[in-house]
Amino acid sequence: MSATAGSLNDQPDRDAGGMSRDESGAQRALAARVAKFALQDRWFKAVTFLFALLVLLGMAGILGSLLIEAWPALRSTGLAFLYGTTWSPTDDVYGAVIAIYGTLATSAIALLFAVPISFGIAMFLTESCPLVLRRPLGTAIELLAGVPSIIYGIWGLFVLAPILQKHVQPLLAATGLPIFSGAPLGIGIFTAGMVLALMVIPFTASVMRDVFETVPPVLKESAYGLGCTTWEVVRHIVLPYTRAGAIGGVMLGLGRALGETMAVTFVIGNANRLSPSLFAPGNSIASTLANEFAEASPEKHIPALFALGLILFLITFIVLGLAKWLTRPDKSHG
Repeated sequence: MSATAGSLNDQPDRDAGGMSRDESGAQRALAARVAKFALQDRWFKAVTFLFALLVLLGMAGILGSLLIEAWPALRSTGLAFLYGTTWSPTDDVYGAVIAIYGTLATSAIALLFAVPISFGIAMFLTESCPLVLRRPLGTAIELLAGVPSIIYGIWGLFVLAPILQKHVQPLLAATGLPIFSGAPLGIGIFTAGMVLALMVIPFTASVMRDVFETVPPVLKESAYGLGCTTWEVVRHIVLPYTRAGAIGGVMLGLGRALGETMAVTFVIGNANRLSPSLFAPGNSIASTLANEFAEASPEKHIPALFALGLILFLITFIVLGLAKWLTRPDKSHG
């Protein structure tokens, strides 16, 4: 009888659910830890959401401020601001076509030259470059991306423009094409596009190189094992696998070209006139803002400049939207 009572006393106390005190305490500690981790996750989610919300609020604030400041010009000019070809601050006549055309033309020229060159650089660095040269060449390209834009502008004005005037533009003018008509002045939309191309190449080439390096080596080795040439591997393996990233690199370069200011201001000619020739001086949205904002009158001129900034913002937004559309999963794998 006493042995039975002793054995009953040795058993741990049980709660109403049949658990011992130790088991119940462990479960309470585990529940407390789970609640603590859940609270930490909620705080982390709230903080990161706040950071993301700050970006959206910043974009909304920029768009709102541009709309508010540009509204007087848009209200007084109406849709004529978008298709007007006269920009005359002395007469208070403002049309954005000249600046929009200069921005789009110089960016198109930049991409026309920069994309093939960037693609070739990235392909060489990832597929054909000797290992001893791969790192120095890659570092040199990345250093080009860090050169200030005003340096490109000075170099373009005093070095590139005379070269184009003497050796390149006469050959293009001999083709008889309307876009290459007129006297070779050296400065103009064509020269601005070439300077932008040199500025875009480091960004686009660096992104493409990093994207091409993400291709699993086993895929390329398998293709080489089947007897494919380097071009066939690039065409059928590398490009389909990295299509979205390559398009993103091109769009990054386009964004840089659209918003470039000082380099373009040096070499575009800063003339408020519209010409079909790429050799003629012109203006871009960024160069117009840089040249005229400091001396603009607050009545109509400054609102017109804000309206140009709003148009550039919308163009950039459209470019980013196009990039997202082109890099959709169903587009990139289709």
